Amino acid sequence: MPRLVSQNFIYCFLPMPIFRHAQFETSIAKPAALPPADGPEIAFAGRSNSGKSSAINTLAAHTRLAYVSKTPGRTQLLNFFRLPCGARLVDLPGYGYAAVPEKIRRKWQGLIEDYLRTRANLVGLVLMMDARRPLTPLDWQMIGWFAPSGRPIHILLTKSDKLSRGAAMAALNQVRAVLVKYNDRGGRFTVQLFSSLTKTGIEECEQVVGEWFASSPSAAQ
Repeated sequence: MPRLVSQNFIYCFLPMPIFRHAQFETSIAKPAALPPADGPEIAFAGRSNSGKSSAINTLAAHTRLAYVSKTPGRTQLLNFFRLPCGARLVDLPGYGYAAVPEKIRRKWQGLIEDYLRTRANLVGLVLMMDARRPLTPLDWQMIGWFAPSGRPIHILLTKSDKLSRGAAMAALNQVRAVLVKYNDRGGRFTVQLFSSLTKTGIEECEQVVGEWFASSPSAAQ
């Protein structure tokens, strides 16, 4: 499928789904190797073993687009995937896995922080959290890096199938309640339940990300 860029980004949002037919483009280990900022990007981040890679594969309807490992901490690079419209999905290294050597963890942290703070065409962050353990200190650190940019953060409470319906809704409402005060101060947080196993939440996530792309400066060029 041909790459569509600049004024053609509107095709990302008409029709859904926007993540289908994503194709791997490149991986980088340092900021100097970033590809040209030639269209809007959406980043996916989360703690190691939060279900991030599974969520990306589910959204893209691809079983191995993002690597899923039984060993947390295996994603060590920024992985760029091109969407059919020309926008990019960016898979960030998982964070918080204690068995990774400290030197490597510092390298990942620097790479992620630099990307989130300085990438001008990054339009939003999808942040994965295990629905059973949301808003950990490391999740707040990630939020602290990105939220000052004023760009939106959409939280996926993954593995919601591991909870009863009542417990899942309680977790969702709890996170919403915590984030209310940040939205009142100008933050741009949204949150939803998601399950790669039951395919719960795909359309909701696509709707949120589609609106980000549609309102990005690149879409109006």
